[in-house]
Amino acid sequence: MAYQEDPELTALRQRRARQLQEMQAREAAGVDPMAVAQQNAEAQRREAERFEVMRRLLTPEARERLARIRLAKPDVANAIEQQIMSLAASGRLQRQIDDGTLRALLERIMPEKREIKITRR
Repeated sequence: MAYQEDPELTALRQRRARQLQEMQAREAAGVDPMAVAQQNAEAQRREAERFEVMRRLLTPEARERLARIRLAKPDVANAIEQQIMSLAASGRLQRQIDDGTLRALLERIMPEKREIKITRR
């Protein structure tokens, strides 16, 4: 009886072989896998810290609005977060930022929208 290998198992073996080859290529190129892992861990730590700070500084409605903005315009959301963090660091925030205050920040940060008018003849 001939032994037939499972296609899933074959695909997993090939994927793992590619991963090992990539790791060896990085090591040969001078990229330390431990340093990469350490950088990833540091990035995750900073992200968790940022999330915790935003959770403390924003009301639930404001956090929800910021999450929706992040989906549409991540650069604007990052700019708002940076501004909120700088306000908090300077001690200029006395209370949590509510939805209305967040909208006011958005109006200052967002560029002016051009009004497009289409006339049909």
